[in-house]
Amino acid sequence: MDDQNKNLILATALSFIVILVWFVVFPPPETTDPNAVETASEDTESATAGAPTAESGGNVASQSGEVTTLSQDAPRLAIDTPSVEGAISLQGGRIDQLSLKNYRETLEPGSDIVQLLEPVGGEAPYYALFGWAPGTGLTHDQVPNADTIWSADEGSTLTPDTPVTLTWENGSGLTFERVISVDDDYMFTVAQSVENTGSTSPSLAPYGILARHGEPADMKNFFILHEGLISMADGELAEVDYDDVTDYAFNPREGAPAEVTQVTENGWTGFTDHYWMTTLIPGPGTPFKSVNKYDPKRDIYQTETVQPTLTVQPGETVTSQTRLFAGAKEWATIRAYQNEGGVERFLDSIDWGWFFFLTKPIFAVLHWLNVTLAGMGIAGSMGWSIIALTLLIKAVLLPLAFKSYVSMAKMKELQPQMEKIKESAGDDRQKLQQEMMALYKKEKVNPASGCLPILLQIPIFFSLYKVIFVTLELRHAPWIGWIKDLSAPDPSSLYNLWGIFPWDAPEPGSILALIFIGILPLLLGISMWLQQKLNPAPTDPTQQMIFAWMPWVFMFMLGSFASGLVIYWIANNTITFSQQYLIMRSQGYKPDVLGNIRSSFKRKTQTEEK
Repeated sequence: MDDQNKNLILATALSFIVILVWFVVFPPPETTDPNAVETASEDTESATAGAPTAESGGNVASQSGEVTTLSQDAPRLAIDTPSVEGAISLQGGRIDQLSLKNYRETLEPGSDIVQLLEPVGGEAPYYALFGWAPGTGLTHDQVPNADTIWSADEGSTLTPDTPVTLTWENGSGLTFERVISVDDDYMFTVAQSVENTGSTSPSLAPYGILARHGEPADMKNFFILHEGLISMADGELAEVDYDDVTDYAFNPREGAPAEVTQVTENGWTGFTDHYWMTTLIPGPGTPFKSVNKYDPKRDIYQTETVQPTLTVQPGETVTSQTRLFAGAKEWATIRAYQNEGGVERFLDSIDWGWFFFLTKPIFAVLHWLNVTLAGMGIAGSMGWSIIALTLLIKAVLLPLAFKSYVSMAKMKELQPQMEKIKESAGDDRQKLQQEMMALYKKEKVNPASGCLPILLQIPIFFSLYKVIFVTLELRHAPWIGWIKDLSAPDPSSLYNLWGIFPWDAPEPGSILALIFIGILPLLLGISMWLQQKLNPAPTDPTQQMIFAWMPWVFMFMLGSFASGLVIYWIANNTITFSQQYLIMRSQGYKPDVLGNIRSSFKRKTQTEEK
């Protein structure tokens, strides 16, 4: 076995092993049946997961609130923007009903739009609360709480052009006002103020709460994707899984697990799902305490922002402002909030993973290509963008590929000399190695250079896999014909001859779906097989077997991967084939592709005859 074949086998086998281990250890996520989630009873569920309490000296600590029940008859204000629709309950002034107009649950015609926030009494209550924690000179009934019925102009609707104002008087000289506004996308601004018309100087602390009853029903539970609590504190990103929340040390006074982080200048905290997110964002430069906790009795996950205590002198008004992001994790939208809205490192709310130094620029280029092609009116622009991205990646790696293929061509030219050295060396392995190295040095050939481009494909492959899996822009993105969702596997199947027969294909994720592959996986196998035929098959029987089986093993193994990733792999193989063929021709070596294909069939026939 010559060194070139050794290196090629080693690199290819390494790629195969890494991808195989990844596939086995981290299989594609299974879809959770949303009907398995028990409906919360409005008689037993709390309308709030807790309210903070202002302490003397400006310190604030989280404290469990009273168990209350959300009244279904409480007045509501409608929310209507180009991106969302929903309602604000005047009981507690909570934002607890929100759906995303531009996204549907499935690709089925008439599918419901995605519901993000849900009031208590629904299957999965999830809502935002705002208020003031009482401090010196105030009791709990003198500040608005989760049961407070706020006043507002009848028939008011929150739109980007019309904020809504909620008011409440405590009967002791304090008037509370809450102005809620929203932009065209997903950012709400909640400005709270307290006017003191009395004679005392009470103190109180503004807070915001995101409460979620139970874990989300559609969790992927996939290793490479973070779902749970997420926060940014002065440049430090923290991701906490739902399972880890209960590991916090118990707060001795509250009796509930809690983690408290002091943010000095900039930060945010919230819940992140696969494609959606809610986040509380105090004003830039505002210090606050970020509190994550879990109430095991009521199965409520909660994250809070508690700002410093303010003292309201007689005749004065104090104000506080917090933003609430509640919507889709659109790259361009979140990037605008980061760059133009001053939300520090907001793009990191998208889970870029360990290879963030690759995934971030890869997606940025992919997004630019998609916008450019879509602007040109090209249908299925994201699929074509993946192919264009593959061309760009191959162009960047071309110098290495050129050096590799030139080395491979020279190795072919040196084949007769290498055979003579093997004959003269006989069983003397040391002599063989020394003379081979001398030959490589004389001809300026590096036998290891052939495997470098293959090895570089591994992190790129995983980075693109991450990008396709976690980014919203690939969700429900069509390409051509039967490919309606680039984030899902190829829906076609050999089982019904790729749609020719009238029966349905096997369910995705089933054994039958793995066996009866679609069109894209088949093209992947063929592209890998043709790429092999640029070179004659190795003479060693073990190498022959590995090369013969590898394209088809990859074909079945990658068949259940996202269509976008398979498209990348097919495009990569096709471009690699073209590059290698042209470069080897330029070096005087003409690959006999058809001859190598015929030879492979002849060997199979001879083997069968024996």
